[in-house]
Amino acid sequence: MASIRPFKAYRPEPSLADKCAALPYDVFNSKEARVEVEKEPLSFLAIDRPETQFEEGHDIYADDVYKKAHDILWNRIDKGIYVQDSVPCFYVYEQTMDGRKQTGLVGCASIDDYVNNVIKKHENTLEKKEQDRIRHVDACDAQTGPIFLGYRNNKEIDKIVEKIKYTQTPVYEFTSKDGVINRVWVAADEDDVKKISDIFETIDSIYIADGHHRCASAVKVGLKRRSEDSNPTGQKEYDYFLSVLFPENELMIMDYNRVVKDLNGLSDQEFMDKLKEKYDVKELGKEAVKPVAKYHASMYMNNIWYDLVAKESVRKDDAVEGLDVSILQNEILDPVLGIKDPKNDSRIDFVGGIRGLKELERRCHEDMKIAFAMYPTSIGELFAVADAGKLMPPKSTWFEPKLLSGLFIHTF
Repeated sequence: MASIRPFKAYRPEPSLADKCAALPYDVFNSKEARVEVEKEPLSFLAIDRPETQFEEGHDIYADDVYKKAHDILWNRIDKGIYVQDSVPCFYVYEQTMDGRKQTGLVGCASIDDYVNNVIKKHENTLEKKEQDRIRHVDACDAQTGPIFLGYRNNKEIDKIVEKIKYTQTPVYEFTSKDGVINRVWVAADEDDVKKISDIFETIDSIYIADGHHRCASAVKVGLKRRSEDSNPTGQKEYDYFLSVLFPENELMIMDYNRVVKDLNGLSDQEFMDKLKEKYDVKELGKEAVKPVAKYHASMYMNNIWYDLVAKESVRKDDAVEGLDVSILQNEILDPVLGIKDPKNDSRIDFVGGIRGLKELERRCHEDMKIAFAMYPTSIGELFAVADAGKLMPPKSTWFEPKLLSGLFIHTF
């Protein structure tokens, strides 16, 4: 069962929340992060991407870079830019994007639940990306980027969250640079806090929606601290990691689309003939159209959009093989277009659904030959893959809005 507990967060002083909050560190490259920090010096990117505090060309993985992240964070705490709650709390975090709301609970999840697979994964992680965040968390003595977790709908938690939202005044309410309205309430009432923890103890599975690398890094730091502790209890702050937990009905996965540089030596007609062996193909014209249902994809080639419907013969019942992204990979991208390792093949690129279909057209006009707009993977499919102990193909899910960093800090 899941162990989710409250904590005494360091949070921005309310008048500074909109200045401190920032999109996740991995949304930006170094150059983009420098621009953001120059525009807003209090941006949490100064801590999340501390290389912004050094001259360009400085080794972004040097020891002094991670030390700088620690120094900035604790200096801001000393200055009162960040203040700590006096008692352990949960926090209700609501985001509204394009009129759609998603509301989650901010708390701390157990590293043991991750190790024991109560917290379930659906992606592999890369050692190099893990190492960066391991060093960042360890140097800062704090977790600063929340892990995006999901759980199956629970009416009792919903009731508590709704009561807090409609009986309390938010401590933060602002629109972030990505146009998302962010609102936060503090759940400090002892009865509410206990009920929330008790309810999670009846839930047997929690799912990583986004943030696999941050999660793996937080767990490894916790296990390292535990091994070095002369009196480990399993209940210290390093034994838990910063999370925002959402019920499945609050979550939406966007499409994650594919663009391919060439047809692997095939003529247009040869490619279309092979495609029609696996998909029913219908020409749509020049107007972009999103796929309308599972087993559908939209394809753009030579300024024309097509509707693709996977034939019954290629549909699978398996949790992974039945995903739309798997069918495309296994039936077209690999055997026809020769893309066997999509994570490392330079002939394919991935475009998040937030960029829209016009971005696929632009790429085909500039540097790519063909684009595939995918029907989004569902939350149910994500849960099924994780429950089966399997992994999704690369770039199967795109979550929006992104959780902001710098609103909640969990210190050790």
